[in-house]
Amino acid sequence: MNRTPVSSSNIASVGYDADSSTLEIEFNNGTVYQYFDVNENVYNELIGAQSIGGYLAANIKGRYRYSKV
Repeated sequence: MNRTPVSSSNIASVGYDADSSTLEIEFNNGTVYQYFDVNENVYNELIGAQSIGGYLAANIKGRYRYSKV
């Protein structure tokens, strides 16, 4: 999955696969997580958020199934 670099103190890049509704987040430490069944609107809001880490914590973590890659 292609990821786009983002401006965040904790997150290096974010990617989204519309076919599988999978959100992929790479943290600055190199860890990559995939979140499943994520609506594309959530991805668009994430990359447009003033604080990407804040949006992740408030709207994604704890709400979607995930896997550490």
